[in-house]
Amino acid sequence: MNNVTRNRTSMPWFSNVLVIIRRRRRRRRRRRELSTLISHILPQWLLTPKTNSTAPPPPILPSNHSHGLLSLLLYHQPKRHPSLQVHAQLLTTALHHAAVLLWNTLLRHYSLGPSPQEAIHLYNQMQHLLITTNSFTFSFLLKACANLSSLRQGSQLHGLVVKRGFESNVYVHTSLLDMYVCCRALVDARKVFDEMPERNAVTWNVIITGMARHGEISMAWALFQQMPERNAIAWTGMIDGYTRARRPVEALSLLVQMLAEGVSPTEVTILAVVPAISTVGALGFGESMHAFCDKNGIGLLDVRVENSFIDMYAKCGSIDSSMKVFERMSWRRNLVSWTSVISAFAMHGMASEAVGLLKEMKQDNVRPNRVTFLSVLNACSHGGLVEEGMRFFSSMVYEYGIEPEIKHFGCMIDMLGRAGRLWEAEKLIGDLPGEVNVIVWRTLLGCCSKHGDVEMGERVMRRILEMEKGYGGDYVILSNMLSEAGRFGDAEGIRRLMDERHALKVPGLSLVAGKD
Repeated sequence: MNNVTRNRTSMPWFSNVLVIIRRRRRRRRRRRELSTLISHILPQWLLTPKTNSTAPPPPILPSNHSHGLLSLLLYHQPKRHPSLQVHAQLLTTALHHAAVLLWNTLLRHYSLGPSPQEAIHLYNQMQHLLITTNSFTFSFLLKACANLSSLRQGSQLHGLVVKRGFESNVYVHTSLLDMYVCCRALVDARKVFDEMPERNAVTWNVIITGMARHGEISMAWALFQQMPERNAIAWTGMIDGYTRARRPVEALSLLVQMLAEGVSPTEVTILAVVPAISTVGALGFGESMHAFCDKNGIGLLDVRVENSFIDMYAKCGSIDSSMKVFERMSWRRNLVSWTSVISAFAMHGMASEAVGLLKEMKQDNVRPNRVTFLSVLNACSHGGLVEEGMRFFSSMVYEYGIEPEIKHFGCMIDMLGRAGRLWEAEKLIGDLPGEVNVIVWRTLLGCCSKHGDVEMGERVMRRILEMEKGYGGDYVILSNMLSEAGRFGDAEGIRRLMDERHALKVPGLSLVAGKD
C-alpha cells in the first residue's frame, strides 16, 4: 500500500490533484469554523436586529474573539461567499477602538469584495474615531481604488501616502503602481515605478503586465528585458499583451522562449496563449500544448483551461478533438463548456448536432444564457433550420426571460434571408426596437445578393449609404448583383461612385502553416 502511494504521489498530475483537494478541504473547514464562531460569540439579537428595537447598543466584543472572526475573513474570497460581507458589517459596530490590525482586516475584506467603496467609507470612520493607520491601511485602500478604477480617490490617497511618510514602503509603492495601472494612468504609473527606491518581483510583474494589457507593448517589452529575474507571471503578462494586440506569432514565439529558459507555464499562461493558437489556426502547436498540459498536470481540474481547448480545437478545424475534451470533462462541465461545444458545431455548419446538444444541456439542468442562444441561432441560420430557430428565439424570450440583443436579431434576419424569406427579414428590421446598425442591413444585402433580389438590394443599399459610405464591400455586392441582372451600365455607375468616395474593400487573407 505504501509503495502504491509513493508511486502515485510521484506523478505530477496526481500531486496537483492532491493539492487542489487539500485546498478545498481547508476552505470548507474554515467556513465551518467561521459559522461556529459567529453563532456562539455574537449575541443572537445582533444577528437578527429589529427595526424599532430600544435595546442598548451591542457590547464590545473581546479583542481575541474579534481577532479570531476577522482572521477567518482573511481566508475567504468575498465574491464567492457574499454572506461574509454581512458578518464583516456586524463586526464593524463591535470593534470601536480596537487595534488597527482588526480595522485593516476589514479594509482588506472590503477592498477585495464586491463593494470596494465600503473600504473608503470604513477609512472615513477610522478617521472619525482617531484610529491610527499604518502602511497596510493604505495598501488596502489603494487596492479598493484600483478595483473601483477611481483615479480621483487614488490620487488623493497618493497625497496622503506622501504626507504620512509611507512613500518609501515597497508594498505601499507597489499598491500605488497597481492603482495607476488599473486606472489606465500609465504615465503616472511609469513615474511611480521610476521613483521607487526599492522594487520586488511583484512590482515588476505589476508594471509589465499592466503596460502589456493596456497596449503599451514596446514599453512592456523594454521593462521585461530589464527585469532581474523573469518569473512566470511576467512571461504570461507579455504573452497576454501580444495576444490582445493581435500579434499571435510573437505570443507563440515568446511561449517557446519561456519554455526554453526553463520557466514553467501556469494555468493563466495557457489561457493567455490558447487564443493566439486559435487565431493562427496552429492545430499542431495546440495539440502539443494540450499534451504538455496533460503530462505536467497543468489545468487538470481547471474548467477554464479545458473550455479554452474546446474553443481552440473548433477554431482550428478539429471538431472531433473539441468533443473529446468535452466528453472527458464529464461532471466538471459548466455553462461555458456547453456553449463552447454548441458554438463549435455552429461554426462547422453542424446545425442538427448543435440543436441536439442544447436539448441535452437542458436535460442536464444547465440553464442556457444569451451567448448559448446566439450560438444555436447561428447554427440554425447556417443549417437552414428556420422553424427550429424561430422556436428557440421564442423560448429565449418567453421561457428564459432573456431580452434579445442586436446580434440575436441579426441571426434571425440572416436565417430568414438565407431561406429566401427576404420580405419577412426586411419587415423584422423595420420592427426592431431602437436604432438599427449598419451590420444588420449588410446582412440583408448579402441575402439579397444570394437570391438575386435586385430591387430589394437597391433599397437596402440606400439605407446602408445613409449610415456609412466608405465601405467598399457594399458597392461591390450591389455592382455584382446589377451585372448578373444584365444592368451593366448601372453596375459601372456603382463602381464609379465607389471610386469617387474612395471606398475600399479590404481583401480577405488566409494563413497557411507549412512544414520546413
